[in-house]
Amino acid sequence: MQLYSDEQLMQQIKEKQSAALRMLYERYVRLVYSFAVKSGAGSDPQFAQDIVQMVFTRIWTTEKGYDSSKGQFVNWLITVTRNVTIDQLRKQRKQECLVSFDHSSTEAELAGFYKQDVLQDAISRMLLKQQLEAAYSFLTESQVKLIRHFYWEGYTLNEIAENYGEPLGTVKSRLHQALKTLRKQLKPDGEE
Repeated sequence: MQLYSDEQLMQQIKEKQSAALRMLYERYVRLVYSFAVKSGAGSDPQFAQDIVQMVFTRIWTTEKGYDSSKGQFVNWLITVTRNVTIDQLRKQRKQECLVSFDHSSTEAELAGFYKQDVLQDAISRMLLKQQLEAAYSFLTESQVKLIRHFYWEGYTLNEIAENYGEPLGTVKSRLHQALKTLRKQLKPDGEE
């Protein structure tokens, strides 16, 4: 099997070469699945499997796709996964009026889902987790809470403002400042 870069595979996918989608799927299915599990599907493996299917369907059908000038492929893929997951969590919340989210999942618990995990994926996740934890130390508790509600639990800014009893502008400003701080802390050395 010839090894292609993520960019090459995405170009082939744009050309509707299904073999490229299969290769990309085999390369990243574990990462997408573990992200979906950690993002709220821990108690429902079918939810995580549905997220995986939706993510790779979106990759196959999207016109825009990945742009290497905007960052690494894995970051783009996680963003797509996060967006699909949030959309599904919002749909569930509208149907059930309550979404449970388990913040206590750890890397060790997720490892039980997979018998064979690619070492590189594990190292990448561990490094990203360490970077995020270090960057979170520069945020206030309310900023961390806001990021969790907005990005991981799928609440809208209006819902968050209503729940906090604060003006929408205050919540938007707090989110903007938190993201600005995280961006600054997560930049690779030497970048400005």
